[in-house]
Amino acid sequence: MDHELGPQTTGLAGTFGYLAPEYVSTGRASKESDVYSFGIVVMEITTGKKATEVIKEKDEEKGMIEWVWDHYGRGELLVAMDENLKRGFEEKQVECLMIVGLWCAHPDVNLRPSIRQAIQVLNFDVSLPNLPPKRPVATYHASLTPSVSSVEASITNSLQDGR
Repeated sequence: MDHELGPQTTGLAGTFGYLAPEYVSTGRASKESDVYSFGIVVMEITTGKKATEVIKEKDEEKGMIEWVWDHYGRGELLVAMDENLKRGFEEKQVECLMIVGLWCAHPDVNLRPSIRQAIQVLNFDVSLPNLPPKRPVATYHASLTPSVSSVEASITNSLQDGR
């Protein structure tokens, strides 16, 4: 898709689980929604879980990204790593890949990296991003402006625990 020209479809196109929250809400694809999808693929590769998989842990059900983010927040990111990858891996590289995956799948479109930034981190050219220990929750507010006839969505951040 040429993002400079805007969306060329009349409806949502994509696979559930890979679609960025703002794309689902607005129907507008962007470079940032592509980055989100990249992050989801990275997380699938490193965890061995599907994007839409529900993971049961301690009587709780979570989606893949929330599950990985919880492990990140507890400082035990490698617990979420696919067992098949645990043969001859470099811990630093896997942690970097998982953190970049979370960063790319950040619910706030404004806090996602560009692909260039993600690659710089993956190449260890720049330091890892500092993500919050709890996954932020995307909150959408609909607003009408006089010059716009359709509902526009804006995104704000709030933590799951309400702080």
